[in-house]
Amino acid sequence: MSLGLVRGTVLPQPATTPTGHGSHAISRDCLLGGTRAMEISVLGPLLVGDGLTTVRIGAKKIRVMLAMLAMNAGQVVPFDELIDEMWGEAPLKNARNALQANVTRMRKVLGTLDVGVADQPVIHTVENGYMLELPHNGLDANRFMRDSEQGAGLIEARPQEAVALLRRSLELWRGPALLDASDGPRCRAAGLRLDEQRKTAREDLIAAQLRVGDAGIVVPELQQLLAQYPERERFSELLMLALYRCGRQTEAINIFHRTRKWLDQELGLKPGRGLHHLYQAILTQDPTL
Repeated sequence: MSLGLVRGTVLPQPATTPTGHGSHAISRDCLLGGTRAMEISVLGPLLVGDGLTTVRIGAKKIRVMLAMLAMNAGQVVPFDELIDEMWGEAPLKNARNALQANVTRMRKVLGTLDVGVADQPVIHTVENGYMLELPHNGLDANRFMRDSEQGAGLIEARPQEAVALLRRSLELWRGPALLDASDGPRCRAAGLRLDEQRKTAREDLIAAQLRVGDAGIVVPELQQLLAQYPERERFSELLMLALYRCGRQTEAINIFHRTRKWLDQELGLKPGRGLHHLYQAILTQDPTL
């Protein structure tokens, strides 16, 4: 499934706004020979656009359905999975009809955008489910994964490029993933996985910044991140290294002891090998640091 993820109500009139050029706008990666391709953003509240206009979908059921289809673009999402995601343990007696009605409303929303080819639907009824046509780069989560993975692979050899790629990937985020479409178990799990990958990208970005000599710049951010996510040992490691490179060896050692105490009291765990190895290297003032 795409990204390793999971594959009513009268719809109010969608609010449309120009996308602009900022980091929160729908991107223009999908302009194809003068025909604009649909773009969907799930890294925050769900948005759908055509590169020029962004639409917010008011009906929650339709947001959930579109999120499910977008994360499995090009694949058939079975009716039963959609019904389970949208109505859970209390499905409607006429759930299939309700599902079809929501698809009709969704098609009307997408019809307000200048996407695809005239008279050709972007949502298809196929076998026992629905399938959404969406370019791979039309989903912001795919672009995030592409740039963050490429950036992580360049940290050692080309850290400046890594910084640029990782920053670009993180600029796509507008809030928690699938913020307004994660009531069901599949979207909720997908959102949590994406949020974890966002934290990893932030760790990778800071590691790249340390490689280019920005130790002093990243210390305040790392202090805030460690306070927010004390269970993530890599933030502790990065903060210890940054403090040490700023000549603050005692503070770096204190971070180790504070992390060790938190892990013991809250999780019943000991520091991992990487954190303990860094602690020993700082104690001995290892020249490789």
